[in-house]
Amino acid sequence: MIEWIDPVLLALGLVVAVGAFVQSSIGFGIAVVSAPFVVVLRPELMPTSMLVCAFVLPVLQLATGPREISWRPLGWAVGARLLATPLGVWLVASTSADAIALAVGILILVTVVASVVAVEVRLSRESAMAAGAISGVSGTAASIGGPFFALVMRHEPPDRLRATLAVFFIAGSVLAVTGLAIAGQADWAQLRAGLLWTPFVLLGHLVAGPVRARMPAEAVRRGVLAFCVVASVSVIARALL
Repeated sequence: MIEWIDPVLLALGLVVAVGAFVQSSIGFGIAVVSAPFVVVLRPELMPTSMLVCAFVLPVLQLATGPREISWRPLGWAVGARLLATPLGVWLVASTSADAIALAVGILILVTVVASVVAVEVRLSRESAMAAGAISGVSGTAASIGGPFFALVMRHEPPDRLRATLAVFFIAGSVLAVTGLAIAGQADWAQLRAGLLWTPFVLLGHLVAGPVRARMPAEAVRRGVLAFCVVASVSVIARALL
């Protein structure tokens, strides 16, 4: 049994705080920053502990910040994520964590390269549904579903981007945890760890406030692309090392 005073859990809480800072600044990132460390140090806590944090942070964002939400693309993305979540649950039950991480990392990198070099990913029903479906699998299996919908939404105003992603993460986390619980892939140790990290989530969110207020739209767009690259490299390295 994992103890509440486990120093490794507390150290991971600091990593979660950094991830919360990033997500509160550009719209996503808590799982991208935190999940690789959790997988290495406490793999038995994945993915549910991260999904708890992925639920708590957007609730804080919506409670304390603007709630300018693009409801139509959000609905398309959440609907597609709902349909794809069972596949993510099946992958958790039947596939190794390394294989899942490698697939997610490669897919993120391909998406970034395509959007920058060859294909400009624009917000549409098709792109939102595709991002939602991919996130339904990757967000459930690896707790990393933000980069895909963030890429689709990146040309939206920063407040709308962050708020829309926040609602998407809340819905996705609920769907993922529910599916994992039904399949017997979530346990109380994972839930307790996620709850233990909640104060660190709050800390990262509060520290990001002054930064978020001063970030221009172009900086947010570039931050989304840059952090998607960081996400892909980190999860690929995690899978191969």
